[in-house]
Amino acid sequence: MADPQLNAPPCASPAVPTSGIRHINRRHPDRFTVVGNHLTQHRELSLTAIGLAAHIQSLPAGAKVSIKALAERFPEGEVRIAAALRELEAHGYLARTRERLPSGRVITRTVSYNNPRAMEQSSVPPAPKRQQPARPAHVLPLHAPSAACDLLAALRREDPRLLLAERDVRRLAPAVDAWLERGIEPDAVRRTLTAALPAGPIHHPAALLSHRLTELLPPPLPATPQQERPDPLQNCDRCDRAFRAPAPGLCKGCRPPTDVAARAELRLRSDQLLGDAPEAGVPADQKSDFSLGRGAFLPS
Repeated sequence: MADPQLNAPPCASPAVPTSGIRHINRRHPDRFTVVGNHLTQHRELSLTAIGLAAHIQSLPAGAKVSIKALAERFPEGEVRIAAALRELEAHGYLARTRERLPSGRVITRTVSYNNPRAMEQSSVPPAPKRQQPARPAHVLPLHAPSAACDLLAALRREDPRLLLAERDVRRLAPAVDAWLERGIEPDAVRRTLTAALPAGPIHHPAALLSHRLTELLPPPLPATPQQERPDPLQNCDRCDRAFRAPAPGLCKGCRPPTDVAARAELRLRSDQLLGDAPEAGVPADQKSDFSLGRGAFLPS
């Protein structure tokens, strides 16, 4: 008796499923319509709406799909057909619009969409591609936008060895503008860049000019000191003499003395004008006060 074979292969699964639907498909050479599974297996549409949509998609352009025409074609009544059409409109498989013809007649335009999802995706503009930020171009200062570039480009007229590329001209332009903004004339900048150049060929003229523009940059001019303005002219309130003062009032001669030094000055001026002759009835030590005070004695 033979030993049992424990490694025998299992039985192959049957090609035909034992339960459920079985498909026998043949290729359609003509008279067929391609319908997407998103419609035939739609979970929110009724069976009437799915069948009606498949029927409408199989019709040629220009066929009548009004509620009355569909009710004459199928046993479902106008109520069920109208409800199915509203389902298809709600899910994007159908669009109906009313238009008025030039003759005044109102008609209904019906458009069928076999793949609403694809139509929605095609209507959405594609997302913009992420671009690398562009390197900002160098912007020349507002002060004489082309003066610095013109000065640098014209240096080769002074010396052919100072031939600069356009990239070097734009790179050195801000340094030249720094000189111009400090009040240096363009001719002085040109002389500084071209004076005492080394003998022989200059292999890197841009580096030479950059060194000179940086190391020989003069300091800015100091601020001009503001001169103090003199006080405005005023007219004395007593003698109408002109004098300078911040506000109207009395001049120095009409202003009453306020200290001992001023009193002494008044006495000295009085003695010089009147001499040593005493006034009548006035003591000698008070005669200057009497004369200048016009009859009013001033205490010593």
